[in-house]
Amino acid sequence: MLDRRTLEDHLAQAERHIASGWAHVERQRALVACLEADSHDTVMARNLLRQFVGELASHVADRDRILTELCNSPRH
Repeated sequence: MLDRRTLEDHLAQAERHIASGWAHVERQRALVACLEADSHDTVMARNLLRQFVGELASHVADRDRILTELCNSPRH
């Protein structure tokens, strides 16, 4: 198990990744909507959106795992 300070650093990094991931997802959703509104093909844009959503889910899972480790780590 990592020490508490390292876990806190990893948690901060995971939170940054989540914030960035949400921004990517929202921008991509907006792009898909614009493409659809103009009757453009959205296959590639939707695939990229799916990838961004998957990466975001991975970052959330990492954050949750780190939080669990922090809850179980001794406070020194």
